[in-house]
Amino acid sequence: MPAAPARIRQRTDYRLLLPAGTAWAVTAAVLGLDPDRHPALLAVALAAAAVSPALLRTKGPRRSLHRLTAAVLLTAAAAATTTVLHTADLRRGPLPALARPPLLPAAPAPSTRAGPRAEGDQRGVADPSEEKPANPEVAVELTVTGDPEQHGSHTRGSALSRPTLTVAALVTRVRTDPALRGSPAPASIATRTPVTLLIRSQEDYPWQQLIPSTELELRAEVLPEQPQAAGGTGRGRRTDSAALLVPQGPPRVIAPPNLPQRLAAHLRAGLRDACDHLPPDTRGLLPGLVVGDVSRLPDDLADAFRATDLGHLVAVSGANLAIVLAVLVGGAPSEPDAPARGGLAGLLGLSFRTTALLGTALTLAFVTVCRPDPSVLRAAATGLIGLLALATGRPRRGVPALAGAVLVLILVDPHLARSYGFLLSVLATAGLLVLGPRWTAALRARRWPHHLASAVGATAAAQAFCSPVTVLLAPRVSLVGVPCNLLAEIAVAPATLLGFGALAIAPLSQGAAEFLTDLAALPVGWLATVARRGAELPGAELAWPAGPFGSILLVVVIVSLAWAVPPLLVGRRLRHRRTRALVALAVALLLPLVLLRPPAVVRLATGWPAPGWRLAMCDIGQGDMTVLPVGPESAVVVDAGPDPKAADACLRSLGVAQVPLLILTHFHADHAEGVPGVLRGRSIGAIEVTSADESDGERSRVLRWAAAAGIPVQRAQRGERRTAGAELAWEVLWPTSPPAADAEGPNNSSIAILAVLGPPAAPLRVALLGDLEPPAQAAVLALGAPPQPLARAPEEGTNGGGPTPRAGEEGGPAALAGRAAAADRSTVRSGPGPPGVGRVDVLKVAHHGSANQDWALMAGLRPRLALISCGVGNPYGHPAPQTVAGLEALGATVVRTDRSGDIAVLGDARTLAVATHPHPYPGHG
Repeated sequence: MPAAPARIRQRTDYRLLLPAGTAWAVTAAVLGLDPDRHPALLAVALAAAAVSPALLRTKGPRRSLHRLTAAVLLTAAAAATTTVLHTADLRRGPLPALARPPLLPAAPAPSTRAGPRAEGDQRGVADPSEEKPANPEVAVELTVTGDPEQHGSHTRGSALSRPTLTVAALVTRVRTDPALRGSPAPASIATRTPVTLLIRSQEDYPWQQLIPSTELELRAEVLPEQPQAAGGTGRGRRTDSAALLVPQGPPRVIAPPNLPQRLAAHLRAGLRDACDHLPPDTRGLLPGLVVGDVSRLPDDLADAFRATDLGHLVAVSGANLAIVLAVLVGGAPSEPDAPARGGLAGLLGLSFRTTALLGTALTLAFVTVCRPDPSVLRAAATGLIGLLALATGRPRRGVPALAGAVLVLILVDPHLARSYGFLLSVLATAGLLVLGPRWTAALRARRWPHHLASAVGATAAAQAFCSPVTVLLAPRVSLVGVPCNLLAEIAVAPATLLGFGALAIAPLSQGAAEFLTDLAALPVGWLATVARRGAELPGAELAWPAGPFGSILLVVVIVSLAWAVPPLLVGRRLRHRRTRALVALAVALLLPLVLLRPPAVVRLATGWPAPGWRLAMCDIGQGDMTVLPVGPESAVVVDAGPDPKAADACLRSLGVAQVPLLILTHFHADHAEGVPGVLRGRSIGAIEVTSADESDGERSRVLRWAAAAGIPVQRAQRGERRTAGAELAWEVLWPTSPPAADAEGPNNSSIAILAVLGPPAAPLRVALLGDLEPPAQAAVLALGAPPQPLARAPEEGTNGGGPTPRAGEEGGPAALAGRAAAADRSTVRSGPGPPGVGRVDVLKVAHHGSANQDWALMAGLRPRLALISCGVGNPYGHPAPQTVAGLEALGATVVRTDRSGDIAVLGDARTLAVATHPHPYPGHG
């Protein structure tokens, strides 16, 4: 009978940890070092290597310390030397020079003086003489080194019809234009320069089919590397790519991929074909789980996996290789120090050396087919070291194997030192090796079942080690991560093995492969269900402080829990039942509050939302989302931002459960992609969209979401006037129908509204301008408020009304807001309007505060408060400094979401005030 885990006490060998950690730290530091310091660094490395032999020859009581010091010095010297040699290609040859042109003299800053336009002044038109010089173009020969990666553009605020494709490659030959060289350099230069191809064309099909090791010839534009801004934003020096190349036209294939890569591509394609008949979730998830192909994974399912800390299952990882090797050799990730061979090798009676050879071949094939991602490389290196120990008849030791794998990989590929994927893979494995057995033993001492104790101990240990790093990537903590991982664990192994079976048999029999994928659909469907249901729980993601402070804080919390919980697990009983009852009561009361986060409790804890708020602008990153309250738990929402989770979180924090009307100013993803988050668990009366039909991709998505939820969609028309509740009324200023010929484009089709908020005695006038550009802004100024009513369709629930007086006159917009108390439904009122829009109290600055503003309109509106919605570190430079300065010159107070977080407007026209709610993490970029 095997001994209980608590009685197996083997001394863990930690001797390799310090050298491995030293190599990692030195490599990461050298990667960020200025290349001019590399010669001095090599001299120091040589000196350290020269001192090491003397330390090794010393004798005496401190001999072990001297040996450890020598090992650390040798690994540090080796790490510094290999890093310098590996990064030398990033600076040699013509491409790095073209990507880092000499700095030009700074141009004088544009004037920020605000006010009416002078006659003949051109709005937002740049001086042609100040145009930037064209980027250099080169003809290159290169070898593809990675799979094409598609990046959705919705996080950048453009239409989904313009995805971006990146391909890693190694340039082997460059031909430059003599005019660009400026010297009698050769027309063709042999080199070995790692680059990244950026494909922005909509016709990217030939690029998506590229296979690693394919040799291409193409002409490309070299994008200059932008210096890092003072605030820490911008694109600084690249650490793994010397230049960013934009191909000009399709590539020409010089040589096809090699045989191993062709076989790997054939196997991957066979698995995709075998999954074609499955439901969307399973069809996208199974290839990702088996070979890392996530090209067909639904975006919302990927978000659900990340929210539940199951992201390691979305794409292939080292755990998949561990499962495959466990079938051959035996053992499990939670028991890596198993002293004997098992699995198929033990069943068939294979020798240690034969088993090691088969395991090595299997590992190399796995890396080729599934691609050398950081997690796969870590698992492969660790597995190969374990197989070497098996071939020599030595027991496998998890910690030394992990440390040795890290040391070898860092020296072979220094860029892994700055890879979060590699770091998380190492930390997860370290948690399984160091804490997993101890926590499992503690649970079994409490008479937990063996398998349950092993699963909980291993999962909690991996989570404890990885969480302080994951908060650096996404400042949130998943409260359902451990339970979801436990529920998913039962399905990972069968799904992986059945998927690999389908992968191997697909070239021989498509029918047999489809049969295996049908069997795999059950566990894969279970994984998708766990992720989706777990992500729907209110406590799935808990906001956490960002940056090093948040990481250190989480370490303190985890260490405190690890110190406090073991006494309860190892059998120590509480002396008094009253204490036990109080602990149980505290958990029963606090856990629902933490998970559900009722708005009333959140307001007591955070002070948000501020009492009496009239308008809220949500910090949803680089996008727009404005909330206008109607009543308790009810609000009109203008735009939904780029992220459903951020939209849902904002409305939840404001206590909004009903949305009578959702207005989408135009069909750009940074305004409409968050619609599913607004719909989540809320009653939506209708969705109002612009009258223009541009951006068909995003428009189709919005209509599909609305149809699935049974929500009517209607078009805004200039002149419509609506009320909602007793203190909210608005009229549509733009767009016109038909669209204005001189104001084309999706941005210029934005819905612009003039709203009246608050009590009739002193209402707030608010202008929301969407993403209007100067041509449409000038048209809004010229047209003023609509003079004629526009009737709406009967099914939209509207009705005509009396005349509308001018702003400021008796019975004007303030009285309109007062009469709205008797209105049960939205109404349309008609009557003559003012020749101009008039001054406003609050302005939602158009297009995230870009430089393209019509200053005549700004001077006419002359806002007291200007709100700008933009993301931290966004690539567009929003808001433009001249826009902020111009608004301040007009007397406006400028408040930005990237610096203030959520923004709430309080009071009325006499007591206008602002409250902000900084997030514990930076806004989205």
